[in-house]
Amino acid sequence: MSAAPRTDPVATRMAGLVAPVVEAAGYDLEELVVTPAGRRSIVRVVVDRDAGVTLDDVAEVSRAVSTALDEHDGEFGSAPYVLEVTSPGVDRPLTEPRHWRRNTGRLVTVSVGPESSPEQVIARVLEVDGHGVILAVEAGGKPGARKRPPTRRQVPWPELGAGRVQVEFGRPGAGGDSEPHDEPDPADDDDGGGQ
Repeated sequence: MSAAPRTDPVATRMAGLVAPVVEAAGYDLEELVVTPAGRRSIVRVVVDRDAGVTLDDVAEVSRAVSTALDEHDGEFGSAPYVLEVTSPGVDRPLTEPRHWRRNTGRLVTVSVGPESSPEQVIARVLEVDGHGVILAVEAGGKPGARKRPPTRRQVPWPELGAGRVQVEFGRPGAGGDSEPHDEPDPADDDDGGGQ
């Protein structure tokens, strides 16, 4: 059984100390979780930035955060801790404009539309701006039918749910071709009944 993450005042104070250190290094603090693990705690710090996070970046942020925590060691109790600095995984929900911006070109699943009647779609993130996200929404279809081109849809922030990136093999590259240019075949418009 795994221990539940702590969301107590110590973790909150720790996040308040760590956030400026992470931001000064040029990253965003996405999450700080303190999880009890026997006689010690695991302090997991998740960081990200527009250019992505490399192993060297993780090492740099880890040193800066470790130094800051060591300088304020007495404020967080006497129990030892293990510091883990990492970047968000692919399963991390897209909830902030910066998350969407950093995943431009990626395929996502997301609920869109008014809160009273959201629609679950699979779409590629085309553009992100101050008003919302422009998606290329995949058309639903019958199994075995020719895939139809995606529909461009602008979704304002209030109508955009939390997105989840879909893992793709051979996805279009950044700045690459994200929408097919083929014209739809009129023969595909039938219901597949006649042969």
